[in-house]
Amino acid sequence: MVVRPCGSPWVPTPPTAVGGHGCPPPHGCIPRGRFKDFYELEPNKFQNKTNGITPRRWLLLCNPGLAEVIAQRIGEDFVADLDQLQKLRSFVDDESFIRDVAKVKQENKLKFAAFLEKEYGVRVNPASIFDVQVKRIHEYKRQLLNCLHIITLYNRIKKEPNKPFVPRTIMIGGKAAPGYHMAKMIIKLVTSIGDVVNHDPAVGDRLKVLFLENYRVSLAEKVIPAADLSEQISTAGTEASGTGNMKFMLNGALTIGTMDGANVEMAEEAGEENLFIFGMRVEDVEALDRQGYCAHDYYERLPELRQAVDQLSSGFFSPRQPDLFRDIVNMLMNHDRFKVFADYEAYVKCQEKVSALYKNAREWTRMVIRNVAASGKFSSDRTIAQYAREIWGAEPTRHRIPAPDEPRE
Repeated sequence: MVVRPCGSPWVPTPPTAVGGHGCPPPHGCIPRGRFKDFYELEPNKFQNKTNGITPRRWLLLCNPGLAEVIAQRIGEDFVADLDQLQKLRSFVDDESFIRDVAKVKQENKLKFAAFLEKEYGVRVNPASIFDVQVKRIHEYKRQLLNCLHIITLYNRIKKEPNKPFVPRTIMIGGKAAPGYHMAKMIIKLVTSIGDVVNHDPAVGDRLKVLFLENYRVSLAEKVIPAADLSEQISTAGTEASGTGNMKFMLNGALTIGTMDGANVEMAEEAGEENLFIFGMRVEDVEALDRQGYCAHDYYERLPELRQAVDQLSSGFFSPRQPDLFRDIVNMLMNHDRFKVFADYEAYVKCQEKVSALYKNAREWTRMVIRNVAASGKFSSDRTIAQYAREIWGAEPTRHRIPAPDEPRE
């Protein structure tokens, strides 16, 4: 498992060193990048394992409805052997299973909508896309790209209020490091956008924006089973291997993301066609670095992006403090290391594909089933077994291990 200093994304190596797909494995290139000298000296001492999540907490405990529906079809062995979920592939066209999976998701959404109304005083449309980005607040995770999309959706509704619109409830949650000014400003931006959008009668329940306060495991256990869309939109080449995207995948949310971090392996398991992949790959980011990234070029070329940025600059979302988001705009326009504008157009177009598919409930749920069926690799059981066998040379014991207070022979 790779441990990264908080807030310090790893440095990718050239795509020629990482295989044919041009994207780094979540862990594989770190030894050859950050620890290059040590790796070249003794490569046999370096190993890497894909992170995992425990299905006991992140399926059985937090989403018992889905666990029960799965168990009815393939039995209960998947609890200890998550690879058994592959058996669900044979049910992707089973109409009763499709209905059952969709029903569980809707029940989870209704339950979470009630929680949001109680805790946040915001009534959301449970038929809307529950679009969720929950993770540490950091520039490289690009919550700002999400914010620009929210503003774009808002402006589209205001421009053509009678045009059909697939409703969304967009939730962003996470914590900022105490001294990280930009991260705190991102939180302030999300809440400020929500204040405008959520109180605009022209928008109604077609678009709601919430910042999930004090994001923690107990809150994750509520929001992840209810999510329709999982946002994993970091700049390609900056994420190691988080586990949030795995939790969403196992609980029946579809992923919109870049080819970064564990998204790469998720696409390998489920097929890239079963994720909403957009934007630059690692080699594209490196090429843009060599060429020179100029945010002003995108600002001038993309009218919707320019409008959103101008609204931030003018204080549209902070009328009492018109200069409140000056630092965010200055960073985006002049020294954005994570190239938010470069992926804006592709991200917005990919989100349009999300909305189009969501209108077809059956096809959306079939894609959900394919994702759940492909999530077996991401069990922590597999991770720990690999550590034991390949690092410590240990095999599972066939004998019961006595409790600490039991006498031993």
